[in-house]
Amino acid sequence: MFSIRPLNLTLAPEIQHKIDHKTKPLGSLGQLESLAWQIGLIQQTLTPELRRPHLLVFAADHGIAREGVSKYPPEVTYQMVLNFVQEGAAINVFCRQNGITLNIIDAGVAGSFAEYPAVIDQKIAPGTRSFLHEPAMTGPECARALEAGAAVVRRVAATGCNVLGCGEMGIGNTSAATLLMHRFTGLPLAECLGRGTGLDDAQLRHKAAVLTTAAATHAHLTAPLAVLAAVGGFELVQMAGAMLQAAELGMVVLVDGFIATAALLAAAQLHPEVLAYCVFCHQSDEAGHARLLAHLQAKPLLQLGLRLGEGTGCALAYPLLVSAVGFLNEMASFESAGVSQAATPAAS
Repeated sequence: MFSIRPLNLTLAPEIQHKIDHKTKPLGSLGQLESLAWQIGLIQQTLTPELRRPHLLVFAADHGIAREGVSKYPPEVTYQMVLNFVQEGAAINVFCRQNGITLNIIDAGVAGSFAEYPAVIDQKIAPGTRSFLHEPAMTGPECARALEAGAAVVRRVAATGCNVLGCGEMGIGNTSAATLLMHRFTGLPLAECLGRGTGLDDAQLRHKAAVLTTAAATHAHLTAPLAVLAAVGGFELVQMAGAMLQAAELGMVVLVDGFIATAALLAAAQLHPEVLAYCVFCHQSDEAGHARLLAHLQAKPLLQLGLRLGEGTGCALAYPLLVSAVGFLNEMASFESAGVSQAATPAAS
């Protein structure tokens, strides 16, 4: 369904030479240097630019939320989408602050947004089924969700956007992400499990029991799309499709926290090449995220103890991408500034 090219490394030495000959000690800009190198390779240029950044927030309800795995009731998904529309959420604030265009997408919320034209209607169904008892969605529903996520990215790319972040809203989606991580990494469920929106100890034990049973129910499934359909969510699948399409189009893909990284993990089961286009924006406070990032050999830009979702980590990290591209394009070289470089120690 997607055709994602491995990064062409032909320009890699030239980009590195340009970075190394800026007026600074070698490597002294740390992760900004590797970030500039990566963006240059994604865009296949020594002078990359970030154009019309967009953030897509996919929202959907989860049948598993009816099993008491979240601190908040399922109706909060709908209420929070209204908060996004009214520009009252954290992601609204951070996108305004950093000049990022925010799009809100109904991937499968149990409620109508017909009177809110700002919400993009990509509803597959009004929420998934409870994967404790049956697959969360059918195979055709999963395929439709994957394509819907890809389609919205194609529309965004047509505006000139070349850097894209994905966020999510969906009560119960940490449970879906936990099972995706468990199945696709092979890590024990206990190492993937976290408190989500703030469960206490008793609630966490209940969540663990529910997810243990659900994992056993679907343990016979091995194909990535079958696993995704069984324990995923409509917003997770649409995020995976969006990330894959963005990578196919050569965009820089901003990856948010635990939920978004689980969606990327699923996407990478289908097309591992997607990972080269991804910038991991932060390490969240959700217990499994550090292990998931380690599994993907990812080095996040920020570690702020965030656990909100919504794509907030993408919006907060975006200025670092601007700085990385800025120093690569605008900082003087030793030669142009007439500055002597550090002497290379003589061979003994």
